[in-house]
Amino acid sequence: MIRPGCRLTSRGLPGKLPLDSLSAESNGGNLRADGRACDQLRPVKLTPDFVPVAEGSVLIEIGQTRVICTATLDDGVPSFLKGSGKGWVTAEYGMLPRATEQRTPRESTRGRQSGRTLEISRLIGRSLRAVTDQQKLGERTVWLDCDVIQADGGTRTASITGAYVAIALAFERMVATGILKSMPLLDSVAATSVGLVLSDPMLDLCYEEDSRAEVDMNVVMTGSGRFVEVQATAEGRPFAGGELDRLLNLAASGIRHLTEHQRSLVPLNFTVRAR
Repeated sequence: MIRPGCRLTSRGLPGKLPLDSLSAESNGGNLRADGRACDQLRPVKLTPDFVPVAEGSVLIEIGQTRVICTATLDDGVPSFLKGSGKGWVTAEYGMLPRATEQRTPRESTRGRQSGRTLEISRLIGRSLRAVTDQQKLGERTVWLDCDVIQADGGTRTASITGAYVAIALAFERMVATGILKSMPLLDSVAATSVGLVLSDPMLDLCYEEDSRAEVDMNVVMTGSGRFVEVQATAEGRPFAGGELDRLLNLAASGIRHLTEHQRSLVPLNFTVRAR
């Protein structure tokens, strides 16, 4: 049950929260540390072509979390796809040493990537492959590089949301220049975090909230409302099925608004079909 101290926008109805600002109804009462209501995203900003030499790029800013996402096209595919006529989408994720409050040594100086880095890289790749028709790519590989320049929670979900914009911009240009015959994207994809903090369901956790969440969840969904991945972890206590349902609904409402931001830059229309 949502506690009285956790205020909701638009009378708590998911899908009716404002994009970036508090509703008049949620200005009073107990809000989160940054002034948001519990069902509210942080301010979202997308800056396209942030790296002009890349086939597609964007700087995504969600609150104080900032990630540069680029898409690069290479000829050739991994060995297991050679001769198949299919392409591949893969990702690499990383953080600048001072993306966090205290400096983190570069993984290159350690001689290996951390398990967290590899996990997030694979998550980004899976999420974008879920909405890409690999046959339309031909035997080409798209590299998605997601570099966190400032971290305040939600870096993996911001990376997925930004990587979609980067690859969509790249594909648009490849179709326009004749490299690709048709758009390989089947749908859009975006992601956000949700969690239970002091038993309150909260959308889009900042670092401070994430660090004390009893339940932490990352949700990846398509623009048509289908799930790509759900990562749910009991950090402080087990959670009930009803709490899971509320968190999924909260995530879906946030992802709908992230999808609107994406479409403001890449207004693609999809006819979603089963695969």
